[in-house]
Amino acid sequence: MVTHLSPLKTLDINVKYGKTFHRWTRALVTTVLVLMTIYVVAACDGAGPPSPTPSTAADRSRLPEIVTEKAIRVCSTGDYRPFTYRDSRGNWSGLDIDMAHNLADHLGVRLDLVPTTWANLLTDVGNRCDMVMGGVSITDTRAHQALFSAPYLRDGKAGIVRCADATKYRDLSDIDRPGVRVVENPGGTNAEFAKSHIKLAKLLSYPDNTTIFDQLTTDAADVMFTDTSEIRYQMQQDQQLCGVSLDHPFTSEQKAYLLPRADSALQQYVDQWLSRAQTDGTYAALSRTYLGQVVGP
Repeated sequence: MVTHLSPLKTLDINVKYGKTFHRWTRALVTTVLVLMTIYVVAACDGAGPPSPTPSTAADRSRLPEIVTEKAIRVCSTGDYRPFTYRDSRGNWSGLDIDMAHNLADHLGVRLDLVPTTWANLLTDVGNRCDMVMGGVSITDTRAHQALFSAPYLRDGKAGIVRCADATKYRDLSDIDRPGVRVVENPGGTNAEFAKSHIKLAKLLSYPDNTTIFDQLTTDAADVMFTDTSEIRYQMQQDQQLCGVSLDHPFTSEQKAYLLPRADSALQQYVDQWLSRAQTDGTYAALSRTYLGQVVGP
């Protein structure tokens, strides 16, 4: 049964509760505006970390907890020089490891590095760690399931071979032939590229990305596809290795930092920090150290 109020009764209710309702509404709006102002000012201020503010179910940002807990958890594979490397004693190094330390310093928090694998990047980000740093290429698959920071480095897939065999492999068609052995570490974009382009050559899977180049020097494999940045680094470490199509890579890619899908607030903060690192000379100095030159986005 629906009960209808008379116009006089409705007017009586409005008079009785109207002022209270409007006072409550004004108070709520004022509170929301104050919280938003605090957050925006903190996020845009390059002088230091943002002040902790309540996280809503809508954004589910970890940024306030990172500041409160004074620690940021960064996942990294530790097997992709010159961006990330973890030795047998658990010591970390690399361009993106140094960048991670700089980010933590900028936030005023401790850096906790969390080992991950290429196959588990999307599973771990937002669960075991707050973000992933370590030569991660931007791909459609990753972008559909997570967020990326602004890109910081341009790159592309090329081949790396024994220098003694370099004349055999001028381009992709020379590689994809019967009898050629292509080796890749499973789970990353190198393996994805190989699977989509290798139809005739034999594709081998090798699980340890830190020793995979030994498969070339020991003649267990002939070719590996990886990013030009890694190829240039490996050529400096081992003069037996040479690049294929380094100046004209098979693909054009960019690297960025991977963040949880729902954490746009942390993404915006990371972008602000990255922009500052690119303008104050921090990134340029690290790029020269690890890549031999400044390679931007």
